[in-house]
Amino acid sequence: MSNISRRTVLRTGLAAGAFLATTRCAAPEGTPNNPASGPEVTTDSVKDVTLSLIGTGVSQINEIRDKAQEDLGFKLEMRALSTEENNQIAITQPDQYDIFDGEYFSLPLVVPSGNLMPIDVSRITDYDKIVSFFRTGEFNGMPVEQSQGTAPYKVQYLTGPDSSEFAGSPTDYATMIPFQYNADTLGYRPDLVGRNIESWGELFNEEFRGKTSILDIPQIGIMDAAMVAEALGLMTFGDKGDMTKEEIDQITEILKEQKRAGQFRAFWKTFDESVNLMSSGEVVLQSMWSPAVTAVQSKGIECVYAPLKEGYRGWGGGIGLSKNLEGAKLDAAYEYINWMLEGWVGAFLGRQGYYSASPENAKKYMSEAEWAYWYEGKEASEDIIDPFGTTLAKEGAKRDGGSFEERFGNIVCWNSTMTENTYLVQKWNEFIAS
Repeated sequence: MSNISRRTVLRTGLAAGAFLATTRCAAPEGTPNNPASGPEVTTDSVKDVTLSLIGTGVSQINEIRDKAQEDLGFKLEMRALSTEENNQIAITQPDQYDIFDGEYFSLPLVVPSGNLMPIDVSRITDYDKIVSFFRTGEFNGMPVEQSQGTAPYKVQYLTGPDSSEFAGSPTDYATMIPFQYNADTLGYRPDLVGRNIESWGELFNEEFRGKTSILDIPQIGIMDAAMVAEALGLMTFGDKGDMTKEEIDQITEILKEQKRAGQFRAFWKTFDESVNLMSSGEVVLQSMWSPAVTAVQSKGIECVYAPLKEGYRGWGGGIGLSKNLEGAKLDAAYEYINWMLEGWVGAFLGRQGYYSASPENAKKYMSEAEWAYWYEGKEASEDIIDPFGTTLAKEGAKRDGGSFEERFGNIVCWNSTMTENTYLVQKWNEFIAS
């Protein structure tokens, strides 16, 4: 098993940012974007409950909250935070939340605090429908542990009902229940670049000097930089998701050199920053997240999420429960988890380019054209619409990177909390300030 299970809480937390999702009116019932209306849930025992959620802007979205309240019958209070704030509250203030919506790479920080309740897998209705790389550590018959970084399976299970120790194989108790994930890469403006981008190494290409940007979240930005450095043959890593101090020093010096040469236009922390940089044309090539690419496209601006020959950086997000939950609140929290997996949320987020942890459930709420475009990599048989009713792709377009199997069969590293996290944050801050 990875040494990740023996790590202790790192005092510095994650020096990270997150994006706040914009919220607009959802597509009305009966449109191709909303072929099913949502699950029916019996809520008599929990109708007076209010659950407090903390998480990043990825899923703390008004439309999701409103739909959950409508279907479940109890209230939800959502707080959209930066990754750093989200983790700090989860670690130090368990009385401030009922549900923790976080990323798997944060769990080596959060779980040792003992503030997350082990989740009883037997209470998760569709647990067997969750994609295999979360549940069993395999994808298409291949072990995901061969990927570098914190593959979600490595931190999916706990050793027992009162444990804060990661288990090396499946147990009856989970740290979180996943609901979304993606394969991240670089985004670019083909109208301004003038050709296809096929390698991570292009981020340091002097052809784009002063017009590139990298993500200013240390644990993720450093991995993007490592992908670039390896692609260019500048250095190699034993594990990009768990660098040594010497490797951190070397990649930091490479980044400083690029910054001195004027390669970077900016360093972004939030969703809106990345969208604005790309939409304005100030940046033509940068680290990006899928919904940021779709937001640029929704403005009528051509933007490509590049399928790069070196592969993707993967990440996963899920829901954890506060150790303080009990009684009707605990029952309501399990209902919320089951609702998140039932399909409506998976389809909603899928229209931004995310994948559902239970794809067969999400498929029930997507049109045939949507499923074929987002999951199968096929040409759109009709215009593709985002969750808020804006056209993202015209009939005949294909999703960048192809099908679900093609994208997730080509993940080479996962977002990670490294053993040398404290040192990494220090060196990253030196780079940004240099």
